[in-house]
Amino acid sequence: MSSDSSGAVEVRVHRIDPRAPLPEYAHPGDAGADLVTVEDLVLEPGARATVRTGIAIALPEGYAAFLHPRSGLAARSGVTLVNAPGTVDAGYRGEIRVTLRNTDRHTPVKLACGDRIAQMVIQQVASARFRAVDSLPESARGTGGFGSTGGHAARG
Repeated sequence: MSSDSSGAVEVRVHRIDPRAPLPEYAHPGDAGADLVTVEDLVLEPGARATVRTGIAIALPEGYAAFLHPRSGLAARSGVTLVNAPGTVDAGYRGEIRVTLRNTDRHTPVKLACGDRIAQMVIQQVASARFRAVDSLPESARGTGGFGSTGGHAARG
């Protein structure tokens, strides 16, 4: 694994489609690098599509890439990622594809080649050793699951 003086990890990128730019951070310090589409498409209301980015990456062992929705695209057009965050494992060498969904009920969304469609966050990840046990240690939360901490007006 190689990194520069800023601590940035090197990620090798293969352009499967020559129109695909390298992932790029919009501003210094941003967590997510923008990914773009290399195809034109229209997402009808409620529709989903798996969209090509035209790139494949080689992540160092111990890292993963997580694909997140672009907040502006979600706020303005209702476009989100179906499986957010999408996970790209270090060993995957195929094209990164992003499954988008238009959550708007009335308006189609037109995307053109070169439009930014997702953000890719590179993170160091730990591997785990899973061990079966007869019981788990106690914790403050215990077995409280979905909605157990409240925080909203709708209660039931």
